[in-house]
Amino acid sequence: MNQPTSYPVMEMFYSLQGEGYHQGKAAFFIRLAGCDVGCVWCDVKDSWDASRHPHISIDEMVNAALAHPSKMVIVTGGEPLLHFLDPLTTALKNAGFQTHLETSGSSPLSGQWDWICLSPKKFKLPLQECIDAATELKVVVFNKSDITWAESFEKQVKPHCNLYLQPEWDKANTMTPLAIDYIKAHPHWALSAQLHKYIQVP
Repeated sequence: MNQPTSYPVMEMFYSLQGEGYHQGKAAFFIRLAGCDVGCVWCDVKDSWDASRHPHISIDEMVNAALAHPSKMVIVTGGEPLLHFLDPLTTALKNAGFQTHLETSGSSPLSGQWDWICLSPKKFKLPLQECIDAATELKVVVFNKSDITWAESFEKQVKPHCNLYLQPEWDKANTMTPLAIDYIKAHPHWALSAQLHKYIQVP
């Protein structure tokens, strides 16, 4: 397999992780371009077409991350696993970073990760290898039926995987109460409320 030295990047930025287990922690984000999942409610549809975004070298990405004090780098998308990520994560780890992945799990797993957040999508189901590797399961709740769908993945992930329901932002008013009621009855689940949107940071 050819070893990439650069990747199509929609954006890189330093902010707070707004979702899931690491909510509220400072992190450097690398949003890779390209996605073949196509969620209708996606809030970064500009990331879908990789050809619209510049290729940035691995060295440039590492140096951009080194300009900030946090040692957490979150690789997201788009769907980052469309790309072979071993070279990127090797460089980040060699520079002293913790590597976190946010993925739908719909493409083969690559890279060396300290944390894998699996957010499965009905539009293209996750591969079993990604389900098995997940440290965190985060299911977006767009309809009431998504909670039942989330339960099906709870049965597949490893026993100590962290479980989150995340109301879809445009339906937060109706889906959040449903998620809260479910979590109160099933306290091994937790709420991911997209903190970054409430506090208006990237």
